[in-house]
Amino acid sequence: MLVNLKELNPEAGPKAAYGARLRSAREARGWKQDDLAAWIGYSGRHISAVETGRKPPTLRFSRAVDTSLGLAGTTESFERAWAEIRNGSLLEGFPEYLGQEARAAEIRLFEVGAIPGLLQTPEYASALEEGNVRRGTISPEQACERVDFLVARQASLVRRVAPVVIVVLDESCIRRPIGGPAAMDAQLARLVEFADQPDTTLQVAPFAMGERRPFNRLVNLLTLPDRSVMSYVESETQGLLDRELTSVLPLVKAYHQLQTAALSQAESVAMIQRIRKGTS
Repeated sequence: MLVNLKELNPEAGPKAAYGARLRSAREARGWKQDDLAAWIGYSGRHISAVETGRKPPTLRFSRAVDTSLGLAGTTESFERAWAEIRNGSLLEGFPEYLGQEARAAEIRLFEVGAIPGLLQTPEYASALEEGNVRRGTISPEQACERVDFLVARQASLVRRVAPVVIVVLDESCIRRPIGGPAAMDAQLARLVEFADQPDTTLQVAPFAMGERRPFNRLVNLLTLPDRSVMSYVESETQGLLDRELTSVLPLVKAYHQLQTAALSQAESVAMIQRIRKGTS
């Protein structure tokens, strides 16, 4: 008796294309879903769910498929297809921003409410992602992948000529408890270490700045090796990478005003240390 297969439409998006290609590659080898499952350590039901788009593939799953099909490290790898899906789930403009960030000569960041990704410890990042898991927006596997991706993003900045990284944190970033006392203390210690590096600057924009704080959301500014400048800003639902000087230069000016009104690095580190000791 033949089982009715769901018709797949690879044009429906990256996840659908991934599923359709997985089925095609499996059937080309004469394998049933259970056969592939046995090779890669998943259930046949899981294979079916990925092929039909009911379950998103993960990095671990994609690498296992590549190993079983002999595609690891090739342009046809399922890991590359997984990366396209991952980038597709990021806010518009952010994947391109990451590519520019990895080659920037200077990175200027401002954040409200949470430590920016480039400065997060794995424990802090894991706590944030666990919150997303509890809310049901991502799976535990996806949470692990996001943390791994963040670690790789941070590592991309370790290069022969390190970029200058300037960070201004709203005071809410260092006072909002994430992941429990031990994780938060380790995160604050990481900020102190960051401030002590030769190519970095760390400042806190205190609550006392009030209406003088020019930004209410994340703002990233990149200066590239050719001295061109671009900005990246986010709303709740959209990210925007902008290269137009007419809109980028006002953000650069506002960032300088922010730095002028914020605490000095010494004052900022002292505030962080007081919070760690529970005296502020």
